Amino acid sequence: GGESVNQAVYDIERRGLEQADAVVAVSDFTKKIIIERYSIAPEKVRVVHNGIDATTAPNILRSLSRLRALKRAGFKLVLFLGRVTLQKGPDYFLRAAQRVLLRDQSVYFILSGSGDLERQMMRLAGELGIAHKVFFTGFLQGKERDEVFEAADLFVMPSVSEPFGIAALEAMRMGTPAIISKQSGVSEVVENALKVDFWDVEKMADMILSVVESPALRLSLAEQAKREADALTWDEAAHKIEDIIEELVHP
Repeated sequence: GGESVNQAVYDIERRGLEQADAVVAVSDFTKKIIIERYSIAPEKVRVVHNGIDATTAPNILRSLSRLRALKRAGFKLVLFLGRVTLQKGPDYFLRAAQRVLLRDQSVYFILSGSGDLERQMMRLAGELGIAHKVFFTGFLQGKERDEVFEAADLFVMPSVSEPFGIAALEAMRMGTPAIISKQSGVSEVVENALKVDFWDVEKMADMILSVVESPALRLSLAEQAKREADALTWDEAAHKIEDIIEELVHP
């Protein structure tokens, strides 16, 4: 994912890639890395984008009841959900949040996940003067994860380097509009998400404002996103893998 290389891990990965008859990458973004960093023959690397399966409807949990109270009061909720690491861009999320709040105080931000930058992000929120507008939920799973997706008016994935980015599909399937970084594999397969360079926090803030301040745009994005995510299934990915295996077994 990131730029720093663990040599032992790199050597194992390269040996595996070299020995394989075919390599399946989750995106063109990942394929490019495999070819350039590991010197693997391009014709050996096939792309099969990830899919998603239907999740059960979320149960409302008391622990996240404050989010529902804020929604009822007319506040907008913008969600980051993922590992709180450099690769996922949580700092860009907070810097965009600061710019949004200079123009619209009716927005709250949820930073959901755990990782080595969690405490650092709490400090950064304080330094940016937005700590009172940011909720840190820690790692969520199951029903709580579903609930936070459903509570959000908008999902933002500002990843610096993302082989795929399945959380964006999860948000879209829940009917939550998404802003995703162009530096992600998922941006290759979805059309009904807004796309931005991870470093362009000004543009990210503009996009956030345009969605939360326009109910019509939000609804339209939500409906199209859900329809699109529903069509991107693991079944479809499995059929593509079957074709690759068939080709290797019966060239």
